[in-house]
Amino acid sequence: MTRPDIAARRGLGACAALMVGALALTGCGGNASAKSNDSKGDPDRAARTSAAKIAISAKDGSTGASINTTGVRVSGGRLTVVKMTVAGSGQAVDGTLSADGGTWKPKEQLERGTKYEISATAKDSKGLTAAANSIFTTVNSSNSFIGTYTPDDGTTVGVGMPVSFTFDKAISDKKAVQSHITVTSSSGQQVVGHWFGAQRLDFRPQEYWKAGSKVTMKIDLDGVQGANGVYGVQKKTVTFTVGRAQVSTVDVNTQTMTVVRDGATLKSVPVSTGSPQHTTYNGQMVISEKFTQTRMNSQTVGLGGEYDIPDVPHAMRLTQSGTFIHGNYWYNKGNPPFGREGTSHGCVGLADAQGAQGATTAKWFYDNSLIGDVVIVKNSPDKTVQPDNGLNGWNLSWNEWTAGSAV
Repeated sequence: MTRPDIAARRGLGACAALMVGALALTGCGGNASAKSNDSKGDPDRAARTSAAKIAISAKDGSTGASINTTGVRVSGGRLTVVKMTVAGSGQAVDGTLSADGGTWKPKEQLERGTKYEISATAKDSKGLTAAANSIFTTVNSSNSFIGTYTPDDGTTVGVGMPVSFTFDKAISDKKAVQSHITVTSSSGQQVVGHWFGAQRLDFRPQEYWKAGSKVTMKIDLDGVQGANGVYGVQKKTVTFTVGRAQVSTVDVNTQTMTVVRDGATLKSVPVSTGSPQHTTYNGQMVISEKFTQTRMNSQTVGLGGEYDIPDVPHAMRLTQSGTFIHGNYWYNKGNPPFGREGTSHGCVGLADAQGAQGATTAKWFYDNSLIGDVVIVKNSPDKTVQPDNGLNGWNLSWNEWTAGSAV
């Protein structure tokens, strides 16, 4: 017969043994679990993990992403597929993959305030695949600014062509913005910027560009604060070529225009300048646009219903306010021949044919002119054109021009 106290002690001993065993099992279980969550403790798992690491510059869920520098990069492998779309519509965004497969970027600048989606896959040297995705929104137009500019990349222009920016927001920190745009010429000419108000910035040298020179414009405005809470979004390099040096001079007294190219006179032709009631501006004016034919309506320039010509031939813009040098096929209807008197509403007219047809004086000048060529008008009873009326900053002296720089 067993004594109760001995039975109790044996029971306690059995319980103690079970508890120690349980603690031992718990301890072993805890250590095993820790190792299973550590890739170093699982060689097979480590072997199955790709060494390729994908980085999408625009983080998933982010807003305010750059429209210039958003892209994909990989280390430890090569990108195999990158797909970018406009979120919601599924519209594809074309991109370029680098030769080494290390980077991908959109071919064109992204749109502001737009949601995009990027999905990317890559492989490492063992063929193991990695993937990454991001849905993000680019910087909104309300808190960013952008500048439209002329001339365009890759163009050939005349010697009078300035670099001209028009910003879509008023710029209060002009120094910050101007200092992030640099314009240089292969000719070595010093190039200085000049502000016309808060939204326009032009660049030019002291004299006309040297013929044949290459001009490079570097825009580095991405992230630059132009005004309170408003940041730039552009980052690109633009180059253009300056062509031959052509300057044409219109003499209102003689109603002739003399075209000089590279120092030699090409031709002198008769013109019709403004009438005594509608005189032509004096000054240096730069051709900013060319149209084989265009409509001209007096109401658009504040002259009432005096004319509406739907097919003005060989028209080239000289001012933003509406001054053109253009063909005129209606002049001889009751008027003296070209070269006798001015009869226009302020433009410079050249003899032409309706439909922009035939070997006319106007067609010859149109075909021999570049955007950026200079047309000088002298001896008109009118005032000198304002320097910001078109691309006509050459009517400021160099001291006046440099005084308008913010740097």
